[in-house]
Amino acid sequence: MQTNFAPERLADPAMQASEKILRTCVHCGFCTATCPTYLLLGDELDSPRGRIYLIKDMFENGRPATKEVVQHVDRCLSCLSCMTTCPSGVHYMHLVDHARAHIEETYERPVFDRFLRRVLEAVLPHPGRFRLAVLAAVLSKPLAPALRRIPGIGRRIGAMIDLAPLTLPPRSVLETPQTVPAEAPRKGRVAVLGGCAQPVLEPGINEAAVRLLARMGLEVVVPAGEGCCGALVHHMGRDEASHAFAKRNIDAWTREIEGAGLDAIVITASGCGTTIKDYGFMFRNDPDYAEKAARVSALAKDVTEVIDAFGLPEITVRPGKVVAYHSACSMQHGQKITDLPKKLLAGAGFVVRDVPEGHICCGSAGTYNILQPEIAERLRDRKIDNIEKTRPEIIATGNIGCMKQIGKGLAQRGRDLPIVHTVALLDWATGGPAPDLSD
Repeated sequence: MQTNFAPERLADPAMQASEKILRTCVHCGFCTATCPTYLLLGDELDSPRGRIYLIKDMFENGRPATKEVVQHVDRCLSCLSCMTTCPSGVHYMHLVDHARAHIEETYERPVFDRFLRRVLEAVLPHPGRFRLAVLAAVLSKPLAPALRRIPGIGRRIGAMIDLAPLTLPPRSVLETPQTVPAEAPRKGRVAVLGGCAQPVLEPGINEAAVRLLARMGLEVVVPAGEGCCGALVHHMGRDEASHAFAKRNIDAWTREIEGAGLDAIVITASGCGTTIKDYGFMFRNDPDYAEKAARVSALAKDVTEVIDAFGLPEITVRPGKVVAYHSACSMQHGQKITDLPKKLLAGAGFVVRDVPEGHICCGSAGTYNILQPEIAERLRDRKIDNIEKTRPEIIATGNIGCMKQIGKGLAQRGRDLPIVHTVALLDWATGGPAPDLSD
């Protein structure tokens, strides 16, 4: 794509990076075939190519974001399916992230929209606050039908309440910094990301991961000072907040790297993994963090990558269950991890089936299912329809957001089909406790 940026515009390193991405695009339109919002809405401006045109015009002319630009960029899930499809290698993720930051700097959203986004920013990345918010949502569930009828804002309030579990799990033993020794001859030392929403909603995921990693011969550290990876606010264009979260984690992991050393930073939420693996790019121009961030990104691994590298322990239970594997967008498109989780599940004795239209997002996408509930629900229902075609006994996935999104839809249909994290099934097959398959 030909560009015509004034030299002063390209003095900004972020704009330099975006201009390079824009020039990579050749208008071919392959991205429209796999874009979820174009698939549903049929509007060129709700495709990656259409959004690229809008972003190019905004950046090239130094314009503030308009209502039209905001509407179509907000509808983007950042599922990155377009990046998998693109034959030219357009790095759409970095371009749309830059556009979202520009929107936050130059566009004044309606009052309720601003309020809701600030609430999400203030609550979701902080486990203590988030736990209180979930408790409030649980108590508010009887009010959800009435709240949904409030014009304009009700659907999003209802979506927040619906996503809350019926009960809150007990606090995890992994909430405090600690080191879990290897149970087999020691092969290495790894850190596990605690995160923010996942330890509140599903603390058993990291517990299963730590059990399995220790059984594999890995010493596992839960470092002091780490927390939210910054992804949730990063994708809302809140760069200052997201970079602050990222720096805290980089500092925590750097202390471990320079201390006893780390062979990997293990991530059990693929949405977090995509962002942490991008820390090197995020801080490329920061003289204090560029080197440290690049080192952290190089060590960041999805839990399935670490299991594959060090090897599963002996399989002690072969449940033989039929598993529909839902590949989260952040896993298959963001991190390019596609067959590995299925290979591990099959090796552990599960019968693994691919989901039709597996490349299409389930509609979770961080806070998307709160901020764009109508589109998110249509994508979720389409995803569940495709999952049910495989006639599974269990759904497996590697991302907490997908688990909650799909689980909510199954509950609304009255289906008792359990959705479980991949690592919980692998832990079960190698001697860990059976995951809860009751719902």
